[in-house]
Amino acid sequence: MPAPSWLPAELALLDARCPLPLDAPFTAATARVLDVGAKQVRTLLVRGLLREVVRGAYVATQVPDTIALRAGALRLVLASGAVVTDRTAAWLHGVDVLPRAAVHAPVPIDVFSADESRVRRPGVSSGIRHLVAADLTEVDGVPVTTAVRTTLDLGRLMRRYDAIGALDAFLRHGVPRAALDAELPRFRGYRGIVQLRALLPIADPRAESVPESALRLHALDAGLPELEPQVWVGGFRVDLGSRELRYAAEYCGRAFHSGATRAADQERTAELTDAGWLVDEFWSDDLYAPYADPSRRMRTSMDRARRRLGQWRPEGHFLGPVSARSVGPKGVEVPGRPPGWGLE
Repeated sequence: MPAPSWLPAELALLDARCPLPLDAPFTAATARVLDVGAKQVRTLLVRGLLREVVRGAYVATQVPDTIALRAGALRLVLASGAVVTDRTAAWLHGVDVLPRAAVHAPVPIDVFSADESRVRRPGVSSGIRHLVAADLTEVDGVPVTTAVRTTLDLGRLMRRYDAIGALDAFLRHGVPRAALDAELPRFRGYRGIVQLRALLPIADPRAESVPESALRLHALDAGLPELEPQVWVGGFRVDLGSRELRYAAEYCGRAFHSGATRAADQERTAELTDAGWLVDEFWSDDLYAPYADPSRRMRTSMDRARRRLGQWRPEGHFLGPVSARSVGPKGVEVPGRPPGWGLE
């Protein structure tokens, strides 16, 4: 069957010739009504002209990812009485704790049925959960657990190294720690409550990604010196750093640390090294491969960084610890301190 006239081979983006909606999500059923069959939808997906927002809801690739778009896609596929929970609830609240595979697949749908029955359909993770009225809200007409309830559920139900990332992310999003603490007693006896109680006190809103949070937890588990999230050093920020030891740990996700960005990373690492910092880079396999334990390399590097502090340097400087006051936000030197990198 020849391609329709609105789908020429050289088409960069779907345009007004296309019968499908160009500014809102739609389902395969809507596409069929508009005379676009399942085979053509698959072709559009393969060519990158459509993307599948959640299982069964599609949108033209050029439509920006917004909370309204996410809610619109969910409204198309949710059954009556379904409440969005867990990772999907976080996504709908604007907090990214999705599995790493979601970069290449539709967003998974986690739901709870208001009549306490399971929702059974492909692409949907469902269960029975007791929710009270205070646990529920709506985002653009989609029933969803509140940010507080979502945070607590993820903190107790996700795998530990992902759970700390979820707690960090929701604190950064503005969920008050006091509100989480106040809710803890009602979860006594719930699955995962022991994990939640242990992780909540060490959650930190300064962390900016789930892998960064996982890296910090590995260090804490190993009893290493505390690493501060998002430390400014000169004109750069490092994911985790010890000013005292001049040590930095960086997580390098392949999606954001390749090509030209990778070259910039290497230039930054070289400048940090010249300034007396020891920098470790960690990749996905360092954190998520079976039996991964990044703390061993961190311990070795911290020991090395500690021993370097008082060593003689040809420039005549000693690598004393960097004062937290030496360098302000965005690398702005604090008046009265020596210029450049906080060398003491």
